[in-house]
Amino acid sequence: MNPVQTHSLLSDHDIYLFREGSHGRLYDRFGAQATEKDGQAGFQFAVWAPNAEQVSVVGDFNHWQAGRHALHRRVDGSGIWEGFLAGPALGDGYKFHIRSAGGEQEKADPFARQSEEPPRSASRLCTLDYTWADDDWMAKRRAVNALNAPLSIYEVHLGSWRRVPEDGDRWLSYREIAPQLAAYVQQMGFTHVELLPVMEHPFYGSWGYQTTGYFAPTARYGSPQDFMFLIDTLHQAGIAVILDWVPSHFPADGHGLANFDGTCLYEHEDPRQGFHPDWKSSIFNLGRNEVRGFLMSSALFWLDRYHIDGLRVDAVASMLYLDYGREEGEWIANEHGGRENLESMSFLRSLNEAVYRDHPDVQTMAEESTAWPMVSRPTYMGGLGFGMKWNMGWMNDTLKYFQQPPLFRKYQHDKLTFGVWYAFTENFVLPLSHDEVVHGKGALIGKMPGDEWQQFANLRLLYGLMWTHPGKKLLFMGGELGQRREWQHEESLEWHVLQYPLHHGVQSWVADLNRVYRAQKALHERDFAADGFAWVDCTNWEESVISFLRYGRHRDDAVLVLCNFTPVPRHDYIVGAPRGGQWEEILNSDALDYGGSGMGNGGRVEARPFGAHGHFHSLSLTLPPLAVLVLKPVPEKQLPC
Repeated sequence: MNPVQTHSLLSDHDIYLFREGSHGRLYDRFGAQATEKDGQAGFQFAVWAPNAEQVSVVGDFNHWQAGRHALHRRVDGSGIWEGFLAGPALGDGYKFHIRSAGGEQEKADPFARQSEEPPRSASRLCTLDYTWADDDWMAKRRAVNALNAPLSIYEVHLGSWRRVPEDGDRWLSYREIAPQLAAYVQQMGFTHVELLPVMEHPFYGSWGYQTTGYFAPTARYGSPQDFMFLIDTLHQAGIAVILDWVPSHFPADGHGLANFDGTCLYEHEDPRQGFHPDWKSSIFNLGRNEVRGFLMSSALFWLDRYHIDGLRVDAVASMLYLDYGREEGEWIANEHGGRENLESMSFLRSLNEAVYRDHPDVQTMAEESTAWPMVSRPTYMGGLGFGMKWNMGWMNDTLKYFQQPPLFRKYQHDKLTFGVWYAFTENFVLPLSHDEVVHGKGALIGKMPGDEWQQFANLRLLYGLMWTHPGKKLLFMGGELGQRREWQHEESLEWHVLQYPLHHGVQSWVADLNRVYRAQKALHERDFAADGFAWVDCTNWEESVISFLRYGRHRDDAVLVLCNFTPVPRHDYIVGAPRGGQWEEILNSDALDYGGSGMGNGGRVEARPFGAHGHFHSLSLTLPPLAVLVLKPVPEKQLPC
């Protein structure tokens, strides 16, 4: 045995915060830190393994010989093993060899900043040195992420957005995809890119949701610096980056966190609490302070070191309910006899408080699929403290409605209107995400009824409704192409379909929706305020037509939206208007450019002094089939003399 030198980066204060569960920068203390001791360059190692009998570092630098470089157990009872080792080089693979009462095993570093490319599973010694060029972006991103700003999110899986067919259909590296993705997102007018989990994961088919490396971007696409280059490139193009982050569960792979020191260290020991029946994975024990600090540090790490602009927290509902995915008798009630997970509630509140304290210019978003109250309300009000919440109810109701043949939609009219009743109880994001185009659900275009023309008209109508409805927007890649194939994570998007006019029309429509959404304050400034929305007519179920107004902060910033959900054109359709004068048709999903029939209102319509729908003026319009119209009043100074 050749013990490493006694050395520590952990102060007494660090240990106090670690034990308290409030240390949010453990990544600067644990794992492998490049440093010097007595003039020697090397690495300081630290790992939490309280139930281990011996911990040593094994790697390329010692031919993976267990026990050769043993760590020292701290005498303060923290369960931390640490020590300094001179000699290892950047890029060397390493693991912790842990001997316990249960036997011996080799574990990847829970705090590793880089991993080997799967299926290899060792951690790699690295630094995070990088010269950022996004100072301008970082100075202005508060306004981009503000609740009254236009947020239009393009959800991306890096390995299947675009591939290189002439090179074995391989995926693009971080550096290869960076300029292409930035240029495309700019062209399409999205404000944000949301990446499916990039944290290291052994099973590619999990899309990153079975995470083992909570501090390491997957090595499949390159190094940490390569990933920084991708983020930097997007920032310089004016595009925010959101990361999908998974604190709810982790896989049981042998090199990962499960049974880490021979005991259930990161997970609950009782399977009624520690095993997730839906995903066959382990559930974090958030009642253990050290685990809370680990996850808190992971979240802050991506914001601190990678300049990330937001975190989308996966599967929040599974964290909040002790009986999530379980039958009677398969779960343990909380101390009050209820099904609420009090430890998760406490952690999520602490997480959001820490994020917004240290990075007030970012956003956290919850994927929470139930009616849990106040998810996106401040913790001082009793909320969970997220900035926004995915509106799964709107997504489910809307897709069910659109799947109905138009003849029967009048009997489902409430699915269009019900969402507005709760639209302002949370800060909602409207998601048409990857979950809607996998597992046999088919592509969005395939959910639409009718012949080919009607399918594409319905899809354009769906997007038009989404972009004009209160709430921020999220669309999974490929939806803007109208591609017919369900998403395949092993293949590229169907870019070739853009040669066909109907597919190209959908892409043009999404780009124009983003352009108008960003330009018209009425469509984004009051997304989360009830006074930013008003029905004109939500009762015309017989003709399957709805009409509503959106308002900005100033009442003069207004747009009128009409949706016709049948293939029957409506001529001389009367709709109330809040003011007289001319109204400009700024969007029409039936325009020829989008693959429509070209029916419309000639660009402008004069409001008549005849009341309708509670307004003193009205418009007589032609409503194209299966289409959405967006009109705005023309300021008097823009009217011709």
